Amino acid sequence: MKKGLLVGLLTLTGMLMSGCGAKENYDEIRLVSEQDKNVQFDDVSVHDPSVVKYNGMYYIFGSHLAGARSTDLMNWEMIGNGVNKSNPIIDDPLEEMKEAFEWAKTDTFWAPDVIQLEDGKFYMYYCNCEGSSPLACLGIAVSDKIEGPYKDLGIILRSGMTDTPSENGDFYDATVYPNVVDPSVYYDAEGRLWMMYGSYSGGIYVLELDTKTGFPLEKGYGKKILGGNHLRIEGSYVIYNPETAYYYMFLSFGGLDSDGGYNIRVCRSKTPDGPFYDFDGRDMIECTGAAGTFFDDGAAEKFGMKLMGNYSWNLHEGEKGVDRKGLVSPGHNSAIYDEESGKYFLVFHTRFEKKGEMHQVRVHQMFFNEEGWPVVLPYRYSGETQEEYSKTDIAGVYKFINHGRKITSSMITSEEITLYRNGSIDGAINGTWSMKDGNKIEITIDQVVYSGVCSVAYDEFGEKDVMTFTAASMQNGQSIWGSNLEAK
Repeated sequence: MKKGLLVGLLTLTGMLMSGCGAKENYDEIRLVSEQDKNVQFDDVSVHDPSVVKYNGMYYIFGSHLAGARSTDLMNWEMIGNGVNKSNPIIDDPLEEMKEAFEWAKTDTFWAPDVIQLEDGKFYMYYCNCEGSSPLACLGIAVSDKIEGPYKDLGIILRSGMTDTPSENGDFYDATVYPNVVDPSVYYDAEGRLWMMYGSYSGGIYVLELDTKTGFPLEKGYGKKILGGNHLRIEGSYVIYNPETAYYYMFLSFGGLDSDGGYNIRVCRSKTPDGPFYDFDGRDMIECTGAAGTFFDDGAAEKFGMKLMGNYSWNLHEGEKGVDRKGLVSPGHNSAIYDEESGKYFLVFHTRFEKKGEMHQVRVHQMFFNEEGWPVVLPYRYSGETQEEYSKTDIAGVYKFINHGRKITSSMITSEEITLYRNGSIDGAINGTWSMKDGNKIEITIDQVVYSGVCSVAYDEFGEKDVMTFTAASMQNGQSIWGSNLEAK
């Protein structure tokens, strides 16, 4: 007999002999009797990871010419890092992209995106930026192989100019026009090719591209989607869901540093170039700072469905993971639908509580709720597949997180709630819950309805599989998570 099971049986026997009620000691029984599980993760540091799958392998490309690959989204291997001659992604990048580095007055790359076009070749949309200003450029490089080496095809957009006309032919105004970085290149449902881009400054823009060459079909910066007056919004990434027939634009609000309050939000559109709308139907073009303002987080945080920000799972008595640390400033995500598994994934970098600016990549599985909004599982992907569950499977004591709406550096820590089989909820919150179709959940708190899903996921801190729920509300744009204390 395994030690954990033996301890659990002895504990239960002792309780029965002493006359202790099972209800009062239920948490103790299940935590003592759980079986440990250890899942292997090999982590990498790739800032601003943009994901693409090719020939059974997942690849991520990020800032500072970092790249990694994985077969399972759990164990990653670096393929290159740093702007140097030994990086196989680009041979001698300072010379290959000399014009870009000279324009942007920098010695590094920012967040790129890689896509395979109809000629079978791989196109890297790279960008360079001075950093303290929107002096930047965005270019295209091409390779026969996804891992490189990529050869420069030239710059397609510039920003931050002071003594030459802007791409729109007039004076460059940083409060109106984009900082030409953070490209996201995507096909629409009809096979047209688009690029979303921009960071802070004048906001997020979109351009249509030639499907054969990858170059813009029009001159200028394109169509404005949101932002202005230096709102802290960047890292747009667009995917299409054919089941909901929506294009989803993910964004990072706030500052990327460990104390910057970085958080991931989403809006959606029925057309690839917008307009994009948030949870209560507001056109995201209204998401802009007032004239004369700078980094007005109060204006920005009113928009977009917030998926996650800083969070930490409290330690419950009897659990493993005493030294657990919360996730800080998760953001600059990409997303992917894996046709082979039928799963959606959110890929992002995150910093960690009390770990400074150190960062790593994390991947969480993502679903779409009844209203067609994405909801993200509370724990990193460990190979889990959603199944059908009974109400008894779901009922129990949970750690609960509400990500709220704020752009804040404060940590949101979990509280405990209980989901009873009769559909009631008490503890840190009071409300009701119901299920349908074996894995869909609806939770009502203070008359606000959250729609989402349930799935078993791996709690890496407690080293156990647990039941979880993830849900979002169209009433307030907030996302909530739950993690059952009981090992499954």
